[in-house]
Amino acid sequence: MSFISKWAGLLGLLAVLVIGDQIRINRPGHKFRLTVEMTTPDGIKTASGILAVVPDRNYNRGGHTTMRGEAVFADLGRGKNLVALLAHQQGGKLDLDDINYVALRAYGAARGNRVSFSDINRQTGTVPVQGDLIPVLVSFGDPMEPNTARLVAADNAEAVLGDGYSIRGLTAEVVPNGFWPMDFGGVLGEPVTRGIEAKLPWLAAQGEAAATAGKSAGLPVGGEIEAREAFARK
Repeated sequence: MSFISKWAGLLGLLAVLVIGDQIRINRPGHKFRLTVEMTTPDGIKTASGILAVVPDRNYNRGGHTTMRGEAVFADLGRGKNLVALLAHQQGGKLDLDDINYVALRAYGAARGNRVSFSDINRQTGTVPVQGDLIPVLVSFGDPMEPNTARLVAADNAEAVLGDGYSIRGLTAEVVPNGFWPMDFGGVLGEPVTRGIEAKLPWLAAQGEAAATAGKSAGLPVGGEIEAREAFARK
C-alpha cells in the first residue's frame, strides 16, 4: 500500500469517526407527539406535531438540553385557530426550557413515578398533558398579523374563541427516534414537524414580528430571538 493510500485510509477513518460522533451528540434523546384536541361548533378538531428533545452530550457538559420542532397550530375552522407554543409562563417570565420535559413529566404523572431520560423511550401509549405542563396557548384573530395574538386560558378558551369552543385536552406520546438524521418518514421514522411559517408567514421575516405577537398576547417576551423560539426551534 502506498504512502498516499495509507493517508487516504486514515483520513477516511477519521471522517467516519467525526461524523459518527456528531450523530451521537446531535441525535434526539427522544421524540414525542404533542396533540391538541378542541371542541368546536363543527365538532372535534385535533392538531399535532412531532418534537425532538436533544440532551447535552458534549464532552465538556457546558451546554443544555435543547428542543427541535415547532408550535402546534390547530385550524379550528370559521377563521379560528389555537397555537400551543414551545414555552411556559413561569413567575412572570417566558420559560423556553420546560417544553423539553413535558413528555417526561406527563408520563411520570400518568404512571405515578418519575421517568428518567434513559427510560423515556420505553414508555408506550398516550398520556394527558395537564396543569402546569400545558404550554402557553394563543390564538390569532388574523394569522397574517402578529399583533392579533391573544392569550387563551386552557380552562376558558371561549373567552377568546367564542361560544362552542373549548379545549378537550392535550396529550403526549413518545414516538421512535427512527434513523436520524435520515428520518424522512415511513420506516425511517417520523421527522420533526415543520411548516408553521406557511401558517404564520411573518415568522420568516426579519424584525420584531414574533416579539410583537408575544407582546400582543401579553407575554413577557425578552426580545425577537426569545419570542421566535416560542414558535420554532431548529
